[in-house]
Amino acid sequence: MATALLEIVDLGDGEVVLQRADDEGAEPLVSIQFSPETSAYLMENNLEVAKAMIQAGIQAAAQLAELANIEVDAQEHEGSAEGRTLH
Repeated sequence: MATALLEIVDLGDGEVVLQRADDEGAEPLVSIQFSPETSAYLMENNLEVAKAMIQAGIQAAAQLAELANIEVDAQEHEGSAEGRTLH
């Protein structure tokens, strides 16, 4: 996958989006919508909370991708051991 510069933008209406910096008008990659009640509770720190949420999501996706690669590697390794019995 090509590397893209991403930006987190507070749209000012309770919505924070993650989008490609060079792709104006495109649909955001991630959108987080805070209700007015939540915004009041966060004391207008929506952007900081959204950043933490996006970072956690990216880390979780990376861990899942790594796990999927490990599972694929394990399956390939198991396939090469067919016909053998390990005691």
